Amino acid sequence: MHADVCVIGSGAGGAVAAAELAEGGLRVVVLEEGPVRGRADATGRPRDTLPRLYRAGGQVATIGRPPLMLPLGRGTGGTTFVNSGTCFRTPPAVLDRWRAEHGIDGLTDALFERVEAALGVSEVTPELAGRNAATIRRGAERLGWHGGYLRRNARGCRGSGVCAFGCPTGAKQHVGEVYLPRALEAGAEIVTGARAERILVEHGRAGGASVRHAGGVRARHASATRAVGVLASTAAGPLTVRADAVIVAAGAVHTPLLLARSGLGRSPALGRQLTVHPATAVWGVFDEPVDMSRGVPQSYYVDEFAHEGFVFEGIAGPPDYLALASPFSGDRLRELMLGHRHVAQCGLMVTDRSRGRVASVRGRPVVRYDLGEHDTRTFHSGLLRLTELMRAAGARRVVLPVARMPELRDGDSRPLRQLDLRARDLKLMGFHPLGTARAHPDPARGVVDGNLRVHGTRGVHVADGAAVPGPLGVNPQITIMALATRLAHHLMQTEVPACRS
Repeated sequence: MHADVCVIGSGAGGAVAAAELAEGGLRVVVLEEGPVRGRADATGRPRDTLPRLYRAGGQVATIGRPPLMLPLGRGTGGTTFVNSGTCFRTPPAVLDRWRAEHGIDGLTDALFERVEAALGVSEVTPELAGRNAATIRRGAERLGWHGGYLRRNARGCRGSGVCAFGCPTGAKQHVGEVYLPRALEAGAEIVTGARAERILVEHGRAGGASVRHAGGVRARHASATRAVGVLASTAAGPLTVRADAVIVAAGAVHTPLLLARSGLGRSPALGRQLTVHPATAVWGVFDEPVDMSRGVPQSYYVDEFAHEGFVFEGIAGPPDYLALASPFSGDRLRELMLGHRHVAQCGLMVTDRSRGRVASVRGRPVVRYDLGEHDTRTFHSGLLRLTELMRAAGARRVVLPVARMPELRDGDSRPLRQLDLRARDLKLMGFHPLGTARAHPDPARGVVDGNLRVHGTRGVHVADGAAVPGPLGVNPQITIMALATRLAHHLMQTEVPACRS
């Protein structure tokens, strides 16, 4: 296949870059390792969709202390197909630091507005948010803590409560719903089942990609439909894409491994500097019904303690979600699940100072991440505050993600306050892997420059979370999309157009 630009990956970075470039008149080929994802994949049944929609059936985990589950989507749209749809802009303080330290400039309001208009970003209404959000809001307001309803990429949301398992109504405007159709309409081609093995480099510049094709579809636009385009099955076998530019957007776990296999990005930073926004949750058991399976799962936030390195985001879902996440088993789990309609849940996300790394062992990615002492103390502080919030909201019991102290009763938080909390006590997840091919003007400290070009190679760029220099303290999908938009117009040497709705 021949193209002007080969884009590897169709998630938050790849799909956006592909659409912008194709609409700019360039020939674009998108390679996606997973299958085509669409509304039919989102059945609303977590036990069915979790094994199919997530990489490794949702069982990607770090090694280290403690181990973290690292949920990653697989298929067109990447993790945007299964995330909660939360849309924060990059905080101004982070942008200032990036300009000063990492050479990243030009993330303007116009860029963010263009992305937000395309995705239909708007604030969740209290009515749609549901009782879980109302419960968290009540606790925060009684304590005088600052919070608000989240902005999300959804049009016509019905509050189905299963965002993390794909949107069954098609309301969530993930990039497979918005940007990939735009790319197809503008003439791009998408090949699924296509794993990029190497980036081809000739005389110091990009020449394309060598692909192992396991068999999938080759999609092109058809004027009669906007949803997917013309799909043609393609046989398994090797595939070569010839292109003058390659954009790597395989995610923070797989992008550094592809660069390493290709002999690129020889910076000592490659595969290192991994951040994951480690997170956990606390559950409050109430006398009143909450029914957190109804409404928008992630819809209210509390940022009162952002300056201390943590934020709260309400996170809810169907009973399956509670069963997977709670620290109990046996009779205690049964008792909790029988009363699941009276349980509220709120997440705690830490802006981590800990750093991990990604390596390849026998061709498979291995992610190492150890929670440092500072972040462990931050979790301790955050859990105390979150327990306080649940009590203020009216919880009669608080269930904790702490091995040596899974529950507090009678409004007494002294046992948790006095606990010598250790990293291995915590049950954590990581949601936003970033930084493994980070931007920095010094090749010894970063893999790409401020324009996301791989140091030492012309025509190879990174447009995903791997290039993000570090944790944002907020969900990063809008940041990644803005960076991809900026990259596309940098390559075309054009100004970013006005908002496209």
